[in-house]
Amino acid sequence: MNEREEKSTLQGTIAKITYQNQESHYTVARLELEGPQNVTIVGEIFPVEEGGEVRVFGFWRTHPRYGLQFQVERWEKLEPATLAGIERYLGSGLIKGIGPAYARRLVAAFGLETLRILSEEPQRLLEVEGIGSVRARRILQAWDEQRGIREVMVFLQGHGIGSSLALRIYRVFGHETVARVKQNPYCLTEEVYGIGFVMADRIAASLGIKGDFPLRVQAGLLHVLRNFSDAGHCFVPMDLLTRNASSLLGVREDAVQNGIRELVARRSVVLEETAEAQPARVYNRDLSQAESRVAASVRRLLSTPSCLKAKGVDGLSDEGGENSAGKDQPEPKDFLNSSIVASSLSSTLVLDREQHQAVLQALQKKVLVVTGGPGTGKTTLLTHLLTLLRGREVSFALAAPTGRAAKRMGEAAGEEAKTIHRLLEYNPHDRAFQRTEDRPLDVDVIIVDEASMVDLSLMDQLLRAIPPRSHLVLLGDVDQLPSVGPGTVLKDMIDSGIVPVVVLRRIFRQANESLIVVNAHRILQGQPLWFGEQREKRDFVFIARENEEEILATLKELIKERLPRSLPPKSVGEVQILSPMHRGMLGTVHLNRELQVLLNPDGEPIEWAGTLFRLGDKVMQHRNNYEKGVFNGDLGRIIQVDKENKNVQVDFYGRLVSYEYEELDELSLAYATSIHKSQGSEYPVVVIPLHTSHFLMLHRSILYTAVTRGKDLVVLVGNKRALAMAIRNTRTVRRYTGLKEKLVGASRAGLPGS
Repeated sequence: MNEREEKSTLQGTIAKITYQNQESHYTVARLELEGPQNVTIVGEIFPVEEGGEVRVFGFWRTHPRYGLQFQVERWEKLEPATLAGIERYLGSGLIKGIGPAYARRLVAAFGLETLRILSEEPQRLLEVEGIGSVRARRILQAWDEQRGIREVMVFLQGHGIGSSLALRIYRVFGHETVARVKQNPYCLTEEVYGIGFVMADRIAASLGIKGDFPLRVQAGLLHVLRNFSDAGHCFVPMDLLTRNASSLLGVREDAVQNGIRELVARRSVVLEETAEAQPARVYNRDLSQAESRVAASVRRLLSTPSCLKAKGVDGLSDEGGENSAGKDQPEPKDFLNSSIVASSLSSTLVLDREQHQAVLQALQKKVLVVTGGPGTGKTTLLTHLLTLLRGREVSFALAAPTGRAAKRMGEAAGEEAKTIHRLLEYNPHDRAFQRTEDRPLDVDVIIVDEASMVDLSLMDQLLRAIPPRSHLVLLGDVDQLPSVGPGTVLKDMIDSGIVPVVVLRRIFRQANESLIVVNAHRILQGQPLWFGEQREKRDFVFIARENEEEILATLKELIKERLPRSLPPKSVGEVQILSPMHRGMLGTVHLNRELQVLLNPDGEPIEWAGTLFRLGDKVMQHRNNYEKGVFNGDLGRIIQVDKENKNVQVDFYGRLVSYEYEELDELSLAYATSIHKSQGSEYPVVVIPLHTSHFLMLHRSILYTAVTRGKDLVVLVGNKRALAMAIRNTRTVRRYTGLKEKLVGASRAGLPGS
């Protein structure tokens, strides 16, 4: 690459942003200079919007593929000074209520004085055709808000914080923004979504907070703890936390250990000593308290008399009694012919011994885990249990972690099923659950499906709202991937030996009915897959393709042509690609770009901070937003775009949610999603790319989880070596959790809970 080393300065208007990386802020844009000349500028140019006036400093270089470019080393944002620049600036979506049409009218009316008139003579807006008092008021409110964050923008711009994040910071801190950030720049990572430690640390360095400054060390420690929590861990071993923080901060380990002691003294973290030679455990305080409460709540439920005995529905003989929680209890004699169960059996329901055992245990034990793979009869068991409870007028509630899982549970049971958040009456305005120990749920039996998805914090909230005399039944598949959030709650309960467990092993949907079910179990057993070559209709297909390019081409052909020809129209819209990874040619990021162009090339575009969405796009929420009532992993579709008010509407399967443009970073395209994010969902058709480039994620549990998401058809597209690797590899990533030990400890201590 040849470079012209002489330094230059250019000034002009951003005509088009060709590319912008949200993480690195690397930007490719067309800069319109005076006259007809346009040039390509590249570099960390952020935040900018089309129509913005900038002055850039750098040098010219010749790229071997893209030709002459201007490499930006630093830049300044300017007030637009040309008519075209002012029109683009106002029409860029920055000012709510002004779209391209009204931007043209304003500039036509006021020319180069437009921005001054907005600031100093706002009453003159009424002179513009089509702007009445209501619209003028809305425009001025938005303009004043932009003026309010101008100081924030000036302060933060040099640190790579874009306009959307600056506005979010301003909404959190208001006029105190600059003072708060100067006092403690790391408050941004704790209170403003979208700002990480690296960005806050860059600001801190410019303010003189460097090295082993205590505030920096403590912030770095909390950042490392958050990263481990995001990866599913509840605690971090002391030595591992020390090494990671020392490496991140570039400081000595003794400075890190001093920081840990200070955080413990401030009660920001909890230090738990361990037996023998194991390192101490460092917890985020909330997760430590949640683990302790979950263990105490389970013990409390197990040790409290049941409300069902008084109703004659406990299914117990007089011997044994329900108060011997955690111990093996004598079964009722001839329990398969128990009068209670027999009287409630529908003639169309046939339960095997394990299912009968599960129904009786649900009545006998205050807490029960029922686990089993696909086709093992969990739905039949649930149907029978509900029939029995209805017959004895026992109140119950059905819940699941996600909206899709709750909908599927409700359809299978013929009863209303709610998300756990809705069951617990989460109030987004107060950011609090209304159902707690002070106002518990008024039901006798709570049944939760897809329990493997329930993380530690949500299980804590659920258990706090369950009355001591009620029953809790957890249905789930422990062989699936663990919850997205911290913990392995279902597995820890099973492994503790404290919570009664029924494992369903028998497959009721036989091989001639569902290859999906058969192959899911073959994956768990490490056996080669069977594709039923002699069948007329197959619900499980493997398409062999060797390299990534061939796999991608086949995926696109399947989605665009082959599947639409062979599937009912409703199922075509429900085809879901599940990829093991985010990065790479077959990762979700690249697949979504390709599929957006393939499936929705003409939808009205929405560009914000370098991200392109289109009207009609399939999208996923990727953080819990309690105020909007949407959660990590929820799928929806963009159904409305309002460019003047910078707002989009997303339909999450019947629930309409509104997003301001600056909130769009909560969404990502979802034509392809990660397997981890698919938990709790079921799709008519699942397509799974497999290639050896996915080797870090090719293991049995991830393939099993992907395959069991398909209801009517599963299509694997990839090479045989990658498939064999996934089936053979039993590696599981260990999560640091202490719930199992706390459950065992609570039982040994005989604690009733606290």
